[in-house]
Amino acid sequence: MAKLQGFEFWKKTLQSAKYILAPMVEQSELAWRLLSRRHGIQLCYTPMLHAQVFLRDANYRRENLYNDVSPEDRPLITQFCANDPEVFVQAALLAQDYCDAIDLNLGCPQMIAKRGHYGVFLQDEWELLERMIQLANEKLSVPITCKIRVFPELEKTVKYAKMLERAGCQLLTVHGRTKDQKGAQTGVASWEHIKAVRDAVSIPVFANGNIQHLTDVQRCLDETGVQGVMSAEGNLHNPALFEGCSPPVWEMAEEYLEVVQKHPPCTLSFVRAHLFKLWHHTLQIHQDLREELAKAKNLAGLEEVNRQLKQRCQDPSQENEQKTPQVKAVCMKRALEDSDSSNDPLSKNKQKKKARNPHKNFCPELKPKYIKCEQCGNPKGNKCVFNLCRGCCKKKAFKEVADCPGHGLKFKTKAQKQENSTNGEQVNGNGSIQPEPCTALPDQPAAQTLA
Repeated sequence: MAKLQGFEFWKKTLQSAKYILAPMVEQSELAWRLLSRRHGIQLCYTPMLHAQVFLRDANYRRENLYNDVSPEDRPLITQFCANDPEVFVQAALLAQDYCDAIDLNLGCPQMIAKRGHYGVFLQDEWELLERMIQLANEKLSVPITCKIRVFPELEKTVKYAKMLERAGCQLLTVHGRTKDQKGAQTGVASWEHIKAVRDAVSIPVFANGNIQHLTDVQRCLDETGVQGVMSAEGNLHNPALFEGCSPPVWEMAEEYLEVVQKHPPCTLSFVRAHLFKLWHHTLQIHQDLREELAKAKNLAGLEEVNRQLKQRCQDPSQENEQKTPQVKAVCMKRALEDSDSSNDPLSKNKQKKKARNPHKNFCPELKPKYIKCEQCGNPKGNKCVFNLCRGCCKKKAFKEVADCPGHGLKFKTKAQKQENSTNGEQVNGNGSIQPEPCTALPDQPAAQTLA
């Protein structure tokens, strides 16, 4: 059977999906996907998988994809991060029978992606991306899709999207933020960029960014003209976002825990993270239960904390009873901390280090004083011939073609060796090599050469 492409793939295989759950590391696992599907999600992505690890580690494959299989969980797209065409395709071949398409992550902006050289940090390497997508499009039996971030320049973003389409990408998800829009600098996603991509390409486009309520979904569809809208953070706080309602938190939490029980195994840290998201605002008030949730050792412990949170929300009188001793305990704890801090001038972090290494000197007054570099103020090298730190010494020695034994710098020595090798070696008539005549040092008078 011929592989479906573009809009035909979106309509038949993905069933014209309009509401999409984003790929989220350790968050879009099977149980959460099934919960989201109950509340309006029509298409799900797996968490991002590392292609190289997926290829070499059978346990990683089982835990992250093979064991997370359910007939209810379709259509499904498996997402990989990769930077090598062969590795990406080989990993995708092992996954293609468990999903409806393979997605290449070109949007992750985190530091781990920068160190691993994948995600959005590949967006300037167009030749590499073209090879990866072309090879995947040729070898896989399922379509290849991409999730990208935009460039600040509108025109460059459009060219980028068109290049991916030419290479064989059959569906494009555009996150309307740039590589630098993350953390405290997240800001607002640009639907203008998304609309420009939608108008420029002839494949389906999904929009990602600024989706917190159902009204945002419809407004995004109207303003950009995309085929579908993807949600990540909005879905984590309210899985019923695409239904246009905000049910009580405990209803969503209880339903999620029920799904977890029906579809084991589910990593405890994933469940805990979801409960922290769902109960985020309530846990700001009930700090004691926040600690209990963090300390829970098993699923039963998490369920008990969830039950207590529900009870406190439904019965305010009990909330006050539970809250009073907690406030007193917190006050006593702070009083103890204050008394400790007054006796010891060190910070808590240094106090911990001191407890681990009592013989180490942490007092600034007793620390040895270092002689400062004459140029920048950093400690100078003890044996530096210029009385500088290593950085300043390196610059000076390079500029003056000098050596500094203290810092192991040999610019002068290397220059002399290079000069000698440039002059070459002379050969005698009998074929033996004769060294060059000795030359005088610059600061000494010329000496007689040997006969």
